Amino acid sequence: MKSGYKIEWTDNALKELKLTFEYLEEYWTEKEISRLSTEIEKTIQLISNNPKVFAKSDYRGIRRAVVLRLNSIYYSEKENKCVEIISFYANRKNPKSRRI
Repeated sequence: MKSGYKIEWTDNALKELKLTFEYLEEYWTEKEISRLSTEIEKTIQLISNNPKVFAKSDYRGIRRAVVLRLNSIYYSEKENKCVEIISFYANRKNPKSRRI
């Protein structure tokens, strides 16, 4: 299936994603990590097909997609059919630590 919107990840979002998977590799099973990876891919595909599918967040112009209750993807729609992933946030963290 061809994507509608191009997906771009910020350095911050990639760093948060990497840190999340490093933590998960230590404490979760391979099956659970695989499930999360699949859900991230599905969520990104939904965003790519229709960026307005998820609700607006508390931040102006930024939407939030929850991935398996434990993580959220914060993103914004840019020009030229592009979506920028701003943050891959672990919901169990203190909300004040969000970098959006």
